[in-house]
Amino acid sequence: MTESVERSVHAELVAVLVAVTHGEPRVLTTDDARALPAGPFELSHRSLQAGLRAWVETQTHHPLGYVEQLYTFADGDRSDESGARVMSVSYLGLTREAGETGVAQVGWQDWYRYFPWEDRRAGTPALVDEVIVPRLQAWCDDTDDGAARQRRRQRAAITFGLDGAAWNEDMVLQRYELLFEAGLVPEAARRHPDAAAAPLPGEPMRHDHRRILATGIARLRAKIKYRPVVFELMPAQFTLLQLQLAVEALAGRGLHKQNFRRLIEQQALVEETGEMATGTAGRPAKLFRFRRDVLLERAIAGSKLPLSRAL
Repeated sequence: MTESVERSVHAELVAVLVAVTHGEPRVLTTDDARALPAGPFELSHRSLQAGLRAWVETQTHHPLGYVEQLYTFADGDRSDESGARVMSVSYLGLTREAGETGVAQVGWQDWYRYFPWEDRRAGTPALVDEVIVPRLQAWCDDTDDGAARQRRRQRAAITFGLDGAAWNEDMVLQRYELLFEAGLVPEAARRHPDAAAAPLPGEPMRHDHRRILATGIARLRAKIKYRPVVFELMPAQFTLLQLQLAVEALAGRGLHKQNFRRLIEQQALVEETGEMATGTAGRPAKLFRFRRDVLLERAIAGSKLPLSRAL
């Protein structure tokens, strides 16, 4: 019996379903915000994507729009309650939040709830300098091997932009995995009993779903630089400020307003609708829509959004 369990492998599908609502990045969760939508792949599903759509829509009553495969997680120590090995095929989906899901324990969460150190729209969070850096430094020094100590310091500098290194918003997964290895996140205690008794702020998730979420955030942050996928998250009509706030929310840092608008105009990604935004304070703003006729050419040639640092 034990041998059959050890040899069995269960395949599950996991969805990182993202929306931007009121200028904040949101992710759909289950299990009272402790897990991502997931379920087993069944032979009745004609494809992995069909299986994913079926499970997400059953669990959340929320239809999926744009979907792409993210990554397959098949580490040797991933197992379920029975001890069977679990392989997770993850997908990234982009949509728009449609209010309450109507399903118990299912809801939308701000993704910075899980990664507070990733939100640099207002500058470097105090959490980084006051908590993360000192604890990473202590971890770097906690070895008698000089070469290993140097490697740790270099890794911390590169991933968190320390000692003159530039901050790279795409390295979401590398930062989480570094904190995991250093024993600074709650999930680390599952594998390392000597992990820190006082983990960093940031909500943990069941299994390795926070690692999967980090992978999805990193993919999307990288992708918005060369594909116009941000428009999958926008309403049919929007102001340029709403578009900029959406990009900033995803990237986790501020953008220079004039540079952003100049590049959007140069790439002819949007067109005016002839209408104005109403019900907002201040001067009414023009409404725009995405030029659907450029979707194919942009998918082939690529389009860059202005993620240069705000001045």
